[in-house]
Amino acid sequence: MDAIAPPPVIRLNETDGVVIARQALPPGTTVAPGVTTLRRIPPGHKVTVREHAAGEAIRRYGQIIGFATVPIAAGEWVHTHNCAMGDFARDYAWGVDAKPTQYANDPATFAGFVRPDGRIATRNYIGIVTSVNCSAHVADLIAMAFRRNPLTGEDPLAAWPNVDGVVALTHKTGCGMTDGEPLRVLRRTLAGYARHVNFSHVIAIGLGCEVNQIGGMLEEQRLSGRLRNMDIQEMGGTRKTVAAGVAFVREVLDEANQVERVPCPVSGLTVALQCGGSDGYSGITANPALGAASDLIVRHGGTVILSETPETYGAEHLLTRRAVSREVGEKLVGLMRWWEAYTEREGAEMNANPSPGNKAGGLTTILEKSLGAMAKAGTTNLVDVIGYAEPAIARGFVFMDTPGYDPVAATGQVAGGANLVCFTTGRGSVFGCKPAPSMKLATNTAMYQRMEDDMDVNCGTILSGEEDVQEAGTRIFAQILRTASGERTKSEGFDFGGSEFAPWVLGATM
Repeated sequence: MDAIAPPPVIRLNETDGVVIARQALPPGTTVAPGVTTLRRIPPGHKVTVREHAAGEAIRRYGQIIGFATVPIAAGEWVHTHNCAMGDFARDYAWGVDAKPTQYANDPATFAGFVRPDGRIATRNYIGIVTSVNCSAHVADLIAMAFRRNPLTGEDPLAAWPNVDGVVALTHKTGCGMTDGEPLRVLRRTLAGYARHVNFSHVIAIGLGCEVNQIGGMLEEQRLSGRLRNMDIQEMGGTRKTVAAGVAFVREVLDEANQVERVPCPVSGLTVALQCGGSDGYSGITANPALGAASDLIVRHGGTVILSETPETYGAEHLLTRRAVSREVGEKLVGLMRWWEAYTEREGAEMNANPSPGNKAGGLTTILEKSLGAMAKAGTTNLVDVIGYAEPAIARGFVFMDTPGYDPVAATGQVAGGANLVCFTTGRGSVFGCKPAPSMKLATNTAMYQRMEDDMDVNCGTILSGEEDVQEAGTRIFAQILRTASGERTKSEGFDFGGSEFAPWVLGATM
């Protein structure tokens, strides 16, 4: 028997006034009883199933995503030309939907590295962090000495198979900056990487005269032990610092290699949830499927970190309902008020967040984007709200304050302890975030097939009806365990993850 073709549109909630085009719809396509499209509707975009008066709320997911700026007929395309932001009341209903987590009776395991302090790693790198941009090239030169030659295949680390590589994490700041919060955030980020479980040893390299003095960072962040610090000026310049850095790496390679993967509980996993290059399918396929996988991670004892505060704006009232306490919920709402003031001070607005690519993919307002983005966090309780690059200590679903810009957000999450990244994309993002492996989840099959060299998981199967969200989530969870156990992601195959290190830069550059 031939398979029954899925309907041309997707209706997410019975109260919605719009449906989503499963593929490009020509004029005259039936989208609801007695309603046909009045013009071509691009794939992933919205079409009305009833009339909307000017000023009337437009709903998707059963939630307000914007307001009609003009009267909209049934069967009409809905996008930026006729839908815009507007004010509406939000019911925060602190914790009304919080409920005890149903933990797995037989928790899953993965093959990880157990560090001497008991923490569990998914990769085993040697890291080089830089206090300032002035030491970036020196750090790169040290890392280059241990990089595989793509032309000859020569691998300087071939004798140490349990070492995944030597990575230099460089950035554009560290001096010409003000003391206070900008410096504290930078130091907290660098310290999060310096103590990251996926690094066996770390070198911290400074110039010597910068604002972000290494000595001050070590004292403030209480860093010691496996970290070796060097100032280029004190070492005698570039050549001598590079030689000392290369010598240190060679000195610790044998020790770094003395690890073996062993069965570890999922409680040792902290997974960063990211989305970038989103489209109209993100909130239907990859994001909710990752949400189902997130629920499995939490129920097996692990932690997931949702971030990108501007991309949760307008949907925060759905998370406050899941907060374990009013205090936790109020911390999230407080972040929204900070971002409103921040964007106003900078002459911007929160609805400027959807990028041109997001809009081309069918997303119209930040409200719509936020409702789809938050689906990555599943349904379990919100147990904590933390600042940028702060350690994620609580087990379960944690929210971290970050910008919506993917590299900056993921950098904060990894600094907070994420040892694996799951990144959903509809338009097609290429990304890595060393020392944590980064999995890519495609929202639609067409993009997955076009960019298969970069995508790890195809969630377009939900659109075609081959599987439902829960089945896709179970498949993603299994892939997470394999990745945590050492299976390389597509981005690791291209050696992504060093250049994408991007701490959040606050304050004036002086």
